[in-house]
Amino acid sequence: MLRKSTNLPQSIRKIADYQFGKGAGEALLPVPHKVSFTFSKKTGRVRQILFEGKTVAILNPTYGLLNLTIEGAKRLAAVNYVKLPWVKVQDAAASFVEKGSDVFAKHVVEANKEIRPMEEVIVLNSRNEVIAAGRAVLSGDEMLEFMKGVAVKVRRGRAEKTKKEKDTK
Repeated sequence: MLRKSTNLPQSIRKIADYQFGKGAGEALLPVPHKVSFTFSKKTGRVRQILFEGKTVAILNPTYGLLNLTIEGAKRLAAVNYVKLPWVKVQDAAASFVEKGSDVFAKHVVEANKEIRPMEEVIVLNSRNEVIAAGRAVLSGDEMLEFMKGVAVKVRRGRAEKTKKEKDTK
């Protein structure tokens, strides 16, 4: 795992390139000196990756890969050449998904056919706007074929309030 002493921005860029395709690291962290990190108090390892003060990803300590936030997903989706795992949902389901509900297979309209189960995915609405980020439960082909079951476990929807936002009200 990554600790404070390594060249962290470069290492995170390499992880993003491996996970999402060549060029993803540059899209996620375009200017290395504007990148900051939060570290685990227990282990001293990287937890959150921030760009200009906004969290773009969380480094998963179990797999060593990135879990995208909405901000990170938007950054990657804005770059067309990056080969992204994406899922497009029906408009009727989009409002629920952006509030944090899981994506069910019957609501999937389109999906990148190269998606594999347990892979990080970006969920889009019909206007190609990022509405959520999560982890695939089914492959891209299965998402389109199945009519039952969860296709994507949503980690964060764009309309969800963070814990800080909830505490201030």
